Amino acid sequence: MNKKKWGSAGLGIFVLGLLVSCASRPAGLSRYDEPARELLNKMTLDEKIGQMVQADNAGLKDPTDVQTYYLGSVLSGGGSDPTAGNSMEAWTEHYEALQKQAAQTRLRIPLLYGIDAVHGHNNVLGAVIFPHNIGLGCADNPKLVKQIGQITAKEMRATGIQWTFAPCVTVPQDERWGRTYEGFSEDPELVSRLGEAYVLGLQADGLSGAESVLACAKHFVGDGGTVAGSTRNRRGWDQGDTQCDEETFRRIHLFPYQDAINAGALTIMPSYSSWNGIKCSANKYLLTDVLKGEMKFEGFLISDWDAIRQLDPDYKTAIAISINAGMDMAMEPNGYREFFTLLKELVEEGTVPMSRIDDAVFRILRVKFAMGMMDEDYVGEGNPALQAQFGSDEHRAVARQAVRESLVLLKNEKQTLPVSKTLGRIHVAGQAADNIGYQCGGWTIQWQGQSGNVTTGGTTILSAIKQSVSDQTSVTYSKDGTGANGADIGIVVVGEPPYAEGSGDNRELKLAPAELAAVNNLKASGIPVVVVLLSGRPLIINDVLDQADAFVAAWLPGTEGQGVSDLLFGDYPFTGKLSFTWPRSIDQLPINKGDGKENPLFPFGFGLTK
Repeated sequence: MNKKKWGSAGLGIFVLGLLVSCASRPAGLSRYDEPARELLNKMTLDEKIGQMVQADNAGLKDPTDVQTYYLGSVLSGGGSDPTAGNSMEAWTEHYEALQKQAAQTRLRIPLLYGIDAVHGHNNVLGAVIFPHNIGLGCADNPKLVKQIGQITAKEMRATGIQWTFAPCVTVPQDERWGRTYEGFSEDPELVSRLGEAYVLGLQADGLSGAESVLACAKHFVGDGGTVAGSTRNRRGWDQGDTQCDEETFRRIHLFPYQDAINAGALTIMPSYSSWNGIKCSANKYLLTDVLKGEMKFEGFLISDWDAIRQLDPDYKTAIAISINAGMDMAMEPNGYREFFTLLKELVEEGTVPMSRIDDAVFRILRVKFAMGMMDEDYVGEGNPALQAQFGSDEHRAVARQAVRESLVLLKNEKQTLPVSKTLGRIHVAGQAADNIGYQCGGWTIQWQGQSGNVTTGGTTILSAIKQSVSDQTSVTYSKDGTGANGADIGIVVVGEPPYAEGSGDNRELKLAPAELAAVNNLKASGIPVVVVLLSGRPLIINDVLDQADAFVAAWLPGTEGQGVSDLLFGDYPFTGKLSFTWPRSIDQLPINKGDGKENPLFPFGFGLTK
């Protein structure tokens, strides 16, 4: 082990809850026990509490608070960019400046910098944006998912940032939930194998490697099974209550976490949601008895954004509840000073025992040791070699492959697809056809995402179609589908506007009137119509499906629209299979594989090849 920089200066498988250990599980953290304990014994109470606090970049009252409060971590929530902008260079400079603040503390413990890099380094302009998880679930290619994790890690480490709040191993059971696209599938086994692959990719060259980042499995646990109108959110599904018995809870929702842990995930984020009325962030049985005890999780728990404040009207009481339940690090984006003061009071009063503080800090320190952050030669800087690869053609080629493998062909009458590249004229329609923001969805540059082509670099589907056809083929375009008379074929791209979290909760799952009008106008021209749907979940599409000669579910493919045209023109075959059951009507929801409900529009695993 290298010299210590601080030395002088300071289910697996679930079956009714029975766990089968995994022989391929990475070596544990016990080899870091001694140095972590040695460092812990040198720390004051203030220094210990500081390691348990995570502030948001935009919420930092002063950069010197990293020193004053001995902060263990800083994050950038969606849209929380450096003041100099969100270019790769600005992020790198920002990260390095905060690490310099940490280096001036007595023990010089570096910061963990967290970010929601959930489909690429998606906060940063010019990064490659991969398909959201729902698309990757339809591809069902663990090798490819691991490669996506590796590229995401490289682009993150180019800017220095070394911790992502990913993968999301939720198991969505109701598409009305606004975070459905963050889940790989409604099937826990599919979620489990792809979640494992993502962790292995993010941490591919060893946790202390220059090209790896720390993974975080989320949201523990049951966030995908919530019932509308329950607990905190009286109107929607987000942050609600999952109501089921323990056998069902373990079989569906807890299942994927064991493989993520076995793959080496050393941070886990408890969910805003509840299980049978008890908030997960306050549930000692889940956090301590099951996760840390039964499942042998050795890492640390990080709360979600301001989640602790939801546990009790009295903030101090809420802190005591969560920390005593097993929370190790608190994401307190704006109120980190208050959290620091109140937790210190709770310890001095004896409400939170010192043993709980020591356990939390010990867990955090062991992870930092495992990441090589405590080595004398640790460099808290961006990586110039990786910066040269940032947004590269090589990285984009992998994203393009992911797009190709994720698309699902739902209908293809009269061999409408593939489209010939030598047709006289192709008319493209729909506002989503020339819109990177629609392709990428939420969690892209901004928390909620944004419409338009100012979002970030990439190739729209319209641009990709123009690049794919012969020089003799004319490609015309209208947002509303008019002007198609005389064309040989029409391709209309419709979809959902970008959204994230609760704002995406939707009781109807209908396309907007303007989207429907574009299909109707194109159909009225009397030419064959191909519909490409950009969405974060299955929608109620019966009327549109009837008008389409061919229908493609493209999900949220990201920046590489060329992957869509690759399949439309037959350069590659369709291989994607539905990772969710597609409902025929809203009244069928929730409808999932194996639940006994009949007559979906398309069953789980459906997907034409031609």
